[in-house]
Amino acid sequence: MSAHTNTSTIAFSGAGLDRADHIRSDPAALEALMDWRARLLRLDGLDPVIDPEGQLTWGTLSDAAVDSELVFLGLAGEKACFAEVTQNLAGSVAPANPRLWAAMAALDAHELATYGGARALVDWHARHRFCARCGAGTVLAKGGWQRNCTSQDCKAEHYPRVDPVTIMLVEHEGRVLLGRQPRFPPRRFSALAGFVEPGETIEEAVAREIHEEAGLRVRDVSYVASQPWPFPSSLMIACHSHTDDPAITIDMTELDEADWFTRAEVVQAMAGDEAARFIAPPPFAVAHHLLKWWLEQ
Repeated sequence: MSAHTNTSTIAFSGAGLDRADHIRSDPAALEALMDWRARLLRLDGLDPVIDPEGQLTWGTLSDAAVDSELVFLGLAGEKACFAEVTQNLAGSVAPANPRLWAAMAALDAHELATYGGARALVDWHARHRFCARCGAGTVLAKGGWQRNCTSQDCKAEHYPRVDPVTIMLVEHEGRVLLGRQPRFPPRRFSALAGFVEPGETIEEAVAREIHEEAGLRVRDVSYVASQPWPFPSSLMIACHSHTDDPAITIDMTELDEADWFTRAEVVQAMAGDEAARFIAPPPFAVAHHLLKWWLEQ
């Protein structure tokens, strides 16, 4: 798979925190950082708490509930940064709250990346309180970057997972294929996407997903960019490909619509023109970056 040069910052990437693995692995060093200088990221469930200036809100460790778990996010200078996993927190799958989208749009790149990493990690802890091997309870370890089974007969170690997802454009004679999922609002179109399955390369996943969802055979798959996507915890792998046959056969269980769009139509949608043929993906979605990249080629 060929690769294209990418230098621009993509949403949820570029956090300024030092993840400090040497501290995660040293309980004494981590405990020494849990003092009055340490910062606690304020969350409303899994959503960010934004201050009047449009920035993340931080408190101190004294703000955490007595029975909560503290996840070490990293270092900001000499200050340790943490997030709280409360006992009543339930994991989520996808954002459906317009207030959350507005909050994320208000954050700058570094703060959005910090929030995205914290959300993914806190959400993982909320969904992995029990051992997948034996069913016993698990406890936080390595500063929150591991959970250990409490059963002496099991002692399994569990680590935060990241699910790879391909998201791809297909091009044919200067037009690009976009689709609309059933959960999308009217007129919202985006690049097709799907999880990489066991035993697949990225190229194979791109080809399979495009064929399954749109009935197209693609060639010349190339990598464009990647994005951490904390809903709940995916790595979006943005790709580009070509097809020689534009005849679309839609899988109606995956898509409501799929069609080809010209460069002019994409330019109009990306500019936010109300008269555009479709509504473009939001700026913090890697699909937006992918379309922008395609227009610049």
